[in-house]
Amino acid sequence: MKNNIVLIGMPGAGKSTLGVILAKELGYQFLDSDLLIQKREKRLLKEILEQDGVDGFLRIECEVNAGLQAERSVIATGGSVVYGEEAMNHLREIGTVIYLKLPYKNLTRRLGNLHNRGVVLREGQTLRDLYEERSVLYEKYADIIVDETGRDIEGTLVMVENALKDQPCFTKD
Repeated sequence: MKNNIVLIGMPGAGKSTLGVILAKELGYQFLDSDLLIQKREKRLLKEILEQDGVDGFLRIECEVNAGLQAERSVIATGGSVVYGEEAMNHLREIGTVIYLKLPYKNLTRRLGNLHNRGVVLREGQTLRDLYEERSVLYEKYADIIVDETGRDIEGTLVMVENALKDQPCFTKD
């Protein structure tokens, strides 16, 4: 049964911040898949990227997300989760996938140093390239798309809660 909520989107879109608040509002648990990766690997995301490279990191990320077992949880994923088809298929089976869509210009204002955040960037790839490449994948896997344009975290929260009310498998405490 799809009793989880899975948040996808670019780094800086607010997946973790919104996820914590949403979990509290719904009486759900909160899981951050980036933290689960770090716990399993006993390394920071940026260390995994430095030591294993982009492909190694994506393999690890896919394994962790594809094996995730959760019930009544809000799951904030890493921005690159959409590169793992096995992971995304699993997350879609166990939850309602919500894409937090943030316009590129807003995203650039929110993000600091991408490498310190553990963002998956291939050599020569710009943030704009990454945004355009991933946006298509986020839309492909999303059950719900929430446009964050002009919204603060509270406004986004209201949009997500309203969208969830229309989901047949969703129940609130």
